[in-house]
Amino acid sequence: MATRVAAMGGDSNHFSTAEAASALGWWLEAGVDAAVQEAPRDWLKPTPAPVAAVAEAIAPPVRDAEPLPDTLDLFRDWLTSSAALPLAGAGAKRILPHGAEGAPLMLIAEMPGPDDAAAGRPIGGEAWALVTRMLAAIGIAADDAYCASLACFHAPGAKLGASELAECAEIARRHIALARPQRLLLLGDAPARALLGKPLPAARGHATKVEGVRTVVTFHPRFLMQQPSNKALAWRDLLLLMEDEA
Repeated sequence: MATRVAAMGGDSNHFSTAEAASALGWWLEAGVDAAVQEAPRDWLKPTPAPVAAVAEAIAPPVRDAEPLPDTLDLFRDWLTSSAALPLAGAGAKRILPHGAEGAPLMLIAEMPGPDDAAAGRPIGGEAWALVTRMLAAIGIAADDAYCASLACFHAPGAKLGASELAECAEIARRHIALARPQRLLLLGDAPARALLGKPLPAARGHATKVEGVRTVVTFHPRFLMQQPSNKALAWRDLLLLMEDEA
């Protein structure tokens, strides 16, 4: 049995009964009792000034290596084999992106954690189950999303310094440009800092563009599992992401 779930700001998709139930579960967790925002939106309110200047606050590093690949297939091959990526090293597990070019949504998450490494994907375990429910609530099947992480290595104890964050930003921008998603959702503080030049609290609540793609920042699902009271805020972020552009 299939159910039609309307995408917020997009076309409706066909979902199975289980997928529809999953979406309903997310709505209930987020405290949603209607498919619209609680407060009316002033659609005539001027659009906030673009944050492109802020996004450039993290200057790309000067790369001594050869230029980044210029097709998605070559880029993914490069991610698979390059030893020059941020956090590459002994003991680091490479976690590669998955998804198709031109996806309705691209997710860029924080560095992979233990559950992600165990699953061999940028977001794994219970966090991926939560993402699946979140995406179903806005009419996107999780398997249709393009999923990547800011640094494609699980390196226990490693942190992204300023130079690594800048290099990750350069790589992520090329990734986005080649993947050509319709929308982009940044999950967590590091992607917000790398691509928008702002920490997550300052970057949330605003839609901007990265490589020409409508972009919104929200909490990483690992954080939402630890702080479920923030699911209502994450729902607002999803609504903002899926709004039709003027």
